Amino acid sequence: MEIRKLTCISCPMGCPITVEMEGAEVISVTGNTCKRGDVYARKEVTHPTRIVTSTVKVTGGAADMVSVKTKEDVPKDKVFDCVRALKGVTVKAPVHIGDVIVPDAAGTGVDIVATKNVEEV
Repeated sequence: MEIRKLTCISCPMGCPITVEMEGAEVISVTGNTCKRGDVYARKEVTHPTRIVTSTVKVTGGAADMVSVKTKEDVPKDKVFDCVRALKGVTVKAPVHIGDVIVPDAAGTGVDIVATKNVEEV
């Protein structure tokens, strides 16, 4: 039996969670003070995912950069591939929240979208 110790990131409590596993199967989750902790722990040990956030350059805009993020979680092992997909990306103003900046980032099926408006100057 394998024991995995995690700190939950589902809410501000940061509960110390212990997950007992038998192979790839979760046997028990303890230490969480809410249901979200149980869900987080099970997902984290079987299929960890993350949201990727970054910035890209903007030309002709009121700001030089715009913040971006993956529209959904991506597999944890694809995070650096998503960041590499943003290298050298420049967008032209105007940019609006939700605009797709990079479609299907790193073959994940998840788009990278703008999280801020940048108006044209």
